[in-house]
Amino acid sequence: MAQGIVVKSTGSWYTVKTDDGAVVDCKVKGKFRLRGIRSTNPVAVGDRVHITVANDGSAFITEVEERRNYIVRRASNLSKESHIIAANLDAAVLVVTVEHPRTNMVFIDRFLATAEAYAVPSYIVINKCDIYTQEELEYAQGVQHLYSTIGYPTRLISATTGMGIEWLANEIKGKLTLFSGNSGVGKSSLINKLIPGLNLKTGALSIQHDTGMHTTTFSQMFDMPQGGYIIDTPGIKGFGTIDFEPTTVAHYFPEIFAASHNCRFNNCTHRNEPGCAVLDALEKHYISESRYASYLSIIDDSTDGKYRV
Repeated sequence: MAQGIVVKSTGSWYTVKTDDGAVVDCKVKGKFRLRGIRSTNPVAVGDRVHITVANDGSAFITEVEERRNYIVRRASNLSKESHIIAANLDAAVLVVTVEHPRTNMVFIDRFLATAEAYAVPSYIVINKCDIYTQEELEYAQGVQHLYSTIGYPTRLISATTGMGIEWLANEIKGKLTLFSGNSGVGKSSLINKLIPGLNLKTGALSIQHDTGMHTTTFSQMFDMPQGGYIIDTPGIKGFGTIDFEPTTVAHYFPEIFAASHNCRFNNCTHRNEPGCAVLDALEKHYISESRYASYLSIIDDSTDGKYRV
């Protein structure tokens, strides 16, 4: 019996780095699947686990320790199952692009709301700033202003020129940090800049659709030279939220939650109730329309029956 941390997950195999420094490829004991864990992956990168090694050298994960936090998304549109992206995080970096490909604002807000729900501090980095037109750059600066004002550290960076990389390296030094985002936003290029010599495979965009093609096919943790770890994950297209109660969604939008203290009703859902301070703040542009639309979309996700097969 040994203990360690999961550093790689292919979906069928898990690589565990034990506390004494050994690296062991493991499978999961069948009982994990039977515990009612509604997850496509009962074990995630970042999990602390217990393993046993049989006489023939085969190893199994027998226990997952309680998680400090995690980032989770809905496995698919017709699924009630979740997919745990990573566990026990100190930070999450969401890599976005305003073009080539364009990151949807609802995607950003769903990721941030999920990180808020599980108490994972988030950063937003807007990559590829070296290739934007003046108009695209101004839009990127607007996105930066929006999220910085809410309280999320947001920077314009370029994995190609190195702009902003030093700031990011300092922010995540000594932390276990998840990197996430759509395919094609340059996650792997960014991680290669932060960890020289890593040489993660990077991919070109699909010329026809201006979208990314998967180059990372499984989740893996890497050591940073200045201390800390980065978890690289496959690019994700959508971000379906799971297990949110409609009445608590506002808690995960800091600016909406702050305004809601002045609502007339305690159980206000901020849609059409009289005396709603959130709708008032929206009308006065203290809350952005894009954030409010994302808030409504998560409530819509939570409605019973939407994901019934």
